[in-house]
Formats: sequence, C-alpha cells, structure tokens
Amino acid sequence: MIRLPPELAARIREAAFSAYPDECCGLLIGRQEGDMLVIDGIAESANLSASPRDSFEIDLRLRLRLQKELRGTGRDIVGHYHSHPDAPAAPSQRDRAQAWEPEMIWLIAGVTDGAVGELNAFRLDEAAGRFIPVTIAMLA
Repeated sequence: MIRLPPELAARIREAAFSAYPDECCGLLIGRQEGDMLVIDGIAESANLSASPRDSFEIDLRLRLRLQKELRGTGRDIVGHYHSHPDAPAAPSQRDRAQAWEPEMIWLIAGVTDGAVGELNAFRLDEAAGRFIPVTIAMLA
C-alpha cells in the first residue's frame, strides 16, 4: 500500500492535464514506514521521449541529481508517475517493456479528452512478468 497526500495527487493530475495530449512524467519521492510506502514529494520531469503522445522518458539528470540530494536523508526515489492520454490508467505493453526496477511504483493517470480520471498504482512482479495493482491511500 502507498500513502499519497491529496495535494501531491492534485499536482500529478494537473501535470497530466497540462501535458495533454502528450504524456507527463516525473519521479515519486518517499520513505518506507512499516508496510506503508509514504510518498512525500514529486519531481516533475520534462518528457524527453521522441514520441511523447504514447511514451515517456524521464530526464536522467533529474534522477541522478535527486539521488544525490536524497542520500542520507531516509528518503529516496520510490517510483515514477506518468499519464496515459486517451487510454486507461493501467500499464501498457510499452510500460512493461520499459520496466526493469521491480521495487519502483508506477503511478499512472488516465486522461480522456483532456479530463483527468483515475490515478492508479502498480508494481512489477518480475516472476509473473506483469504489473500488480497497489492500493493508494489518499491520506494527508
């Protein structure tokens, strides 16, 4: 289960709305608290994909800078978010092909005709070769 404060969910939805009809993307920052993964920050990235309408690529410089800044703080990059313009908030075949870090959360915002709908979270199950849903608790 992950805890996502409503204000961070709103920022992700706004990024998805603003990027439409392209995909938005960014990194999720947080920490583990028992069985709960607490997301307490996000870092928006420019989508560097050559085809941003149906894929995303997070700026590697952003990721490396954040990893350095977070070192020793008890916080870390715990996943990433992106949007699916005119598609469900569920992992695509392209997402599966790009997934290589099973510990990372994949947070996906569905956007239809510019309106942001569902926000869903997933984690890669490498053994099964598929994504599994992760419950989102929207608690402050």
